[in-house]
Amino acid sequence: MLTDETRVAVDPGLRRICVKKVLSIEWLGQTVASVCWICSVLAYGVQSVGDWLQLCAASAWLLASIAAVMAPKVD
Repeated sequence: MLTDETRVAVDPGLRRICVKKVLSIEWLGQTVASVCWICSVLAYGVQSVGDWLQLCAASAWLLASIAAVMAPKVD
């Protein structure tokens, strides 16, 4: 049974990098744009295949923005 709590230490440097990425104008712009796109598709209604494709594209864009913050920078 898995009752022991395993704590994963997060490197403070990595945390600072993530916060720095999230506060960057590029990341904020991409994220706000994708969220607005999702909201507009939902506001107008999902009635056709094209609407579903737009919703998928906007969702993929948002997930890519989130993944970019999570991924460690490789030099």
